Amino acid sequence: MSLNSSEPFIRLHSNDSVAVARRRLLLGEVVGGLTVCSTVPAAHKIALFDLPAGAAILKYGQFIGRALTDISAGSHVHVHNVDTGELSTAGHFILPTTPWPLLPEQERRTFQGFSRPCGRAGTRNFVAVISSVNCSASVSHYVARRFTLDVLRQDFPEVDGVIALTHKAGCATPDDTTALLQRVLAGMARHPNIGAYVIIGLGCETNQAATMVRQQGLDLSENGTESPIILTIQQQGGIAKTVEEGVKAVARLLPAVNACRRSSQPLNRLFVALNCGGSDGNSGITANPAVGVASDLIVRHGGTTVLAETPEIYGAEHLLTRRAISKEVSDALLERVRWWESYAQLHGASISNNPSAGNKEGGLTTIFEKSLGAVAKGGQAPLMSVLQYAETVKGPGFCFMDTPGYDPVSMTGLVAGGCNVGVFTTGRGSVYGCKPAPCIKVATHTPLYRWMADDMDLNAGTILDGTESIHEVGLRVFESILATASGERTKSELAGIGDEEFAPWQPGPVF
Repeated sequence: MSLNSSEPFIRLHSNDSVAVARRRLLLGEVVGGLTVCSTVPAAHKIALFDLPAGAAILKYGQFIGRALTDISAGSHVHVHNVDTGELSTAGHFILPTTPWPLLPEQERRTFQGFSRPCGRAGTRNFVAVISSVNCSASVSHYVARRFTLDVLRQDFPEVDGVIALTHKAGCATPDDTTALLQRVLAGMARHPNIGAYVIIGLGCETNQAATMVRQQGLDLSENGTESPIILTIQQQGGIAKTVEEGVKAVARLLPAVNACRRSSQPLNRLFVALNCGGSDGNSGITANPAVGVASDLIVRHGGTTVLAETPEIYGAEHLLTRRAISKEVSDALLERVRWWESYAQLHGASISNNPSAGNKEGGLTTIFEKSLGAVAKGGQAPLMSVLQYAETVKGPGFCFMDTPGYDPVSMTGLVAGGCNVGVFTTGRGSVYGCKPAPCIKVATHTPLYRWMADDMDLNAGTILDGTESIHEVGLRVFESILATASGERTKSELAGIGDEEFAPWQPGPVF
């Protein structure tokens, strides 16, 4: 793959039938020996030779679709002349895979985090007000808002904030959907970035807080307090009384949370969520492979990274199954892909119709193309496990979590599973943030990084510019992860983003 910044387009693999435009290519312009037959926007694809109707179109050396019509060399290749159907997930060949050797103990990096019981470490130190049902969401917010950052910084400087974790569910759903919500809420309650918490419910909801605490095995002693604090609006006597009791409960928790101090932590206590949103044609060329380099480094230092978004690995899952540590792990991933195929069909949809309007405008044509770029975030390390949504991540190594492709829902599952830092690539300009876990935003191209300088943490566009290699940017991502884990604020944190992005997955019906 050539990334010479003087070239007008990038051919990613010698077998490719298309290349990616570095800049806008104009009709009639001669570039790389090709005459441009139609204007090609930056990050979109240009045909390298004549493609007859039905011909396979290759990018990254992989199939991304078929030509709908005859496509002449130099033509714009996109949704108007490319189509694809469902992809069979059968017959994946499994290569023998062994874990990557870890670096010697004396060479492994550390970060400054908050030591928690059970061998965990927090990268932040929050108090959470957790709503068991949407009916108590407003009350949970009222309690959290009584503890402004200005007040906390004066009296409790080691506390990063009091946050309300609210949602739109908790009642009128079947048992399996309720159980999934409970797993998410319990994961947040025991999250290492949460120093203590209070649960607030209405009182008559399906998701009874006391039942959830018992069934999920919650024990607040893990976070420094003796027993779960549960308040219900009906039992307390209404909104105002519940708010006051909630404020008193949080106030009692703050001194113990504030007593925590950062200390040196090994990277086996670092769990990094890998996600992308607002992807474009540059994502799989710059930011995603650079994050893949960082992911591999985290693993070599004894840490854990977690890729997700099952609908957005569709068509590229073979690149993961061939790295699986066992056939059982490979089969588990394929089972999740098949589940999504059936789930989409159940609702009259197709999993292959995934790229959003912004993705397409940014140059991504098919889900296969999008997936091939997205998988690059997972680097090359062996796939150690496949996790259900919000399942506790054990580690170490590279893992995959089954989540939807919708960013807030996907990241909520990853954080509920225990990820204490997130890395989020974007080519269109996502401003996502997720309390209680900091989220590092990586821009895929320099114009975006400059245009949204207040929101982008890192620029991977230097790869396109020809001033850095993928490996060099990957090293910067790795160092940013460690700095963020040690307390350095991300752009989304500085902007105050993250209070409204908690979004548990609710796949079942509402009654």
